[in-house]
Amino acid sequence: MGEVPELNPVVFSATGLCANIGARVLLDNQELLLREGERVGLVGRNGAGKSTLLRILAGEDHFYSGELSRRKLLRCAYLPQAIDLDEKRSVRENILEGARDTLECLARYECHDPSMGHREVEALEREIASRQGWTLETRLQELATSLAVPDLARPAGELSGGEKRRVALCRALVDCPELLLLDEPTNHLDTETIQWLEGYLARRGGTCLFVTHDRYFLDQVCTRILELQAGVLYSYPGNYTEYLRKKALREEEVRQSEERRLAFIRREIDWIRRGPKARGTKSWSRIQRFQEAVEAGPPPVEREAEMLMPPAAPFGDLIVSLKDLSLARGGRELFRNLSLEFTRGMRLGILGRNGLGKTSLLKLLLGELSPSSGSLRVGPKVEFNYVDQHRTTLNDEKTVVEDIGEGNDFVMFGNRKVAVWTYLRRFLFQDEEITTRVGELSGGERNRLLLAKVLKKGGNFLLLDEPTNDLDLSTLRVLEESLMSFGGCVAVISHDRYFLNRVCTDILAFEGEGRVVYQPGDYQYYLEKRSQRLAGEAAAAPAPSTSGQSQSPSASKSSAKVRLTWKEQRELEGMEAAILEAEGRVAEAEAIFADPDFHAKYGARTQELTREMEETKARVEQLYARWEELSAKAEAGKS
Repeated sequence: MGEVPELNPVVFSATGLCANIGARVLLDNQELLLREGERVGLVGRNGAGKSTLLRILAGEDHFYSGELSRRKLLRCAYLPQAIDLDEKRSVRENILEGARDTLECLARYECHDPSMGHREVEALEREIASRQGWTLETRLQELATSLAVPDLARPAGELSGGEKRRVALCRALVDCPELLLLDEPTNHLDTETIQWLEGYLARRGGTCLFVTHDRYFLDQVCTRILELQAGVLYSYPGNYTEYLRKKALREEEVRQSEERRLAFIRREIDWIRRGPKARGTKSWSRIQRFQEAVEAGPPPVEREAEMLMPPAAPFGDLIVSLKDLSLARGGRELFRNLSLEFTRGMRLGILGRNGLGKTSLLKLLLGELSPSSGSLRVGPKVEFNYVDQHRTTLNDEKTVVEDIGEGNDFVMFGNRKVAVWTYLRRFLFQDEEITTRVGELSGGERNRLLLAKVLKKGGNFLLLDEPTNDLDLSTLRVLEESLMSFGGCVAVISHDRYFLNRVCTDILAFEGEGRVVYQPGDYQYYLEKRSQRLAGEAAAAPAPSTSGQSQSPSASKSSAKVRLTWKEQRELEGMEAAILEAEGRVAEAEAIFADPDFHAKYGARTQELTREMEETKARVEQLYARWEELSAKAEAGKS
């Protein structure tokens, strides 16, 4: 993604921004600039204050100090994390609420007073044109289709949580705002819709600031990353991959600065202890520098969550076997003839649009549903553990410690007891949060609590339904690493493509119309094989008749000229493997920079690793360019 030039005009700014929740500092005298055309991803720990910052910028939160300034007549739209639709109104009415001012302009134009002057009418026409009001209805229909919004006539009160979120997102986009503030826009969206949204935001122009933990989305859309950490905003030009690299460099500089501070204190402390009798100006200046170094203290260190997972009990010869399995519900066939054998260590990623039967498949495995046809066999030693998408296993009326402890001050972790407070601290719950009611937790905190509650039960077969929703980036990494080291089986529903690539050994894709495709490998490999499959199906389709047509001699000569040589044909055949290998090296390099212990393991090699990653990424781009060149030449030769 290209960076936005610093010469672009500023559309929104904040200075001296301070915000607290009790004793916790969310924003500590921070400044923020948003320039025209920027697409800025806001990242940080759950509870760091990202949603609070968006609410402040949107004018929804007034518990702050500092100054906000926006460009005159700037049109802004805000998607909150907690959706606020009018449930008595229809889907269409809720969406058009986002274009209220444009609708008022159109109404004034259509019913304007004949006494209105020619200049006033022209000014009204210009305002409607600037808002793209003439195409409002067309845009509403296109957005509703692309976002798979429910029937526009349905009352909003009948919608599910995911459907309401799509309606709210459509409402935020419909008026073509110049500044978009989006809080978790990809939540409850399937992979296809997320990919559409990526392209839409990249094309639309305007400025966008959004909170998301979808790392693919951050990579594809962002021109800049803002990280909120301990009340401070750090800015990193570029996308998510660039952010990882530049953050590692910044943290290395912080580490070296801390080493210099400690070395200075060690050098000076003997002199301070000797208490020299001559206290001249030079001596007092030296003492002052020493005191400043001591008082500066170490840089803040973010704790990492520890996903404690009891060891998986051994399986028997049979784990789970599906043979020609089909399921129909409500008169609609969700999938048919699904055959699949789970093996030890298998981590199956399940993906597809909402409503195709992914959660129903998990319920089949649990025995909560019965198949329409086919057979399902579960081994006698299989112990399922299910993480529910809707967090229904949490009790909003209890405190965090009560919900986890279930009347005890300890939890059983395998064969040993662990104190509840110790266990919860490993999932990053602070003392004041441990005594908080569950119903008062944020979405990310609820998800962490659910994982803590479910994972302590153990089991050797984890069933996870959208476990990554609302988790911050560092907790996501820890979850991924825990699942990759888990000795049992995992079946996980997720639209997080980065997660699917890191964790999954196999993919099960619900492609619609009852079709389910199994593909060994990660998500990226599934995409490549799917492209090949679709290309093969297109090639096998009957071609339009060309009887009676003949190719001119000059055309034949032209075709002959562009055919691949034998050497180029061999190069093209090996190109896919070469690209996969190069992309694998990039992924390995990115994983090194994403390692929480990066500095301890690789701190001395930061510059070397950065250079190697840049060279590897450049190699991938060269391979793709060469692949496109050879493919185009091959196609031209065929025609």
